[in-house]
Amino acid sequence: MTTKLNKATFAGGCFWCMVKPFDQWDGVHSVISGYTGGNLENPTYEDVKKGSTGHYEAVEITFNPDIISYQDILDIYWKQIDPTDDGGQFHDRGDSYRTAIFYHNETQKELAEKTKTDLQKSEIFSKPIVTEILPAETFYPAEEYHQDYYKKNEEHYKTDREKSGRDEFIKSTWK
Repeated sequence: MTTKLNKATFAGGCFWCMVKPFDQWDGVHSVISGYTGGNLENPTYEDVKKGSTGHYEAVEITFNPDIISYQDILDIYWKQIDPTDDGGQFHDRGDSYRTAIFYHNETQKELAEKTKTDLQKSEIFSKPIVTEILPAETFYPAEEYHQDYYKKNEEHYKTDREKSGRDEFIKSTWK
């Protein structure tokens, strides 16, 4: 019996910082950096950086739901972001760095909405959760030099991530 692989798509600020947290789990087949949610076909990094395309920097995760569930992937996602920040993430500012969950089917939509509601009710955050839950649109893979950036440019990735404030936020929020 062959298991059908599923997709999950998330925007969580800089896509470099969103690959490694998912890449390390059994059942995750690939994590691709790219762009989605905008109005320009085949955008480039330079296009998206200008802020006029409407695209988010995002990751598309291909996973085996028999090994890792969408619920588990959502739990990983929420613990990588500040879901109360509508201006970007950490030191990355602007619309392309906003957070969003892009659902691929109704089950994903329902689970995403439930986890968002549960997180708001948990009172972990004092401000409202602004992460949007949107239908998945065309996903455009980013340029090759952005793929697996944490592996290809380990020192730069580490320095950029440290400067961003993301890790301090995660550590203080999720203890």
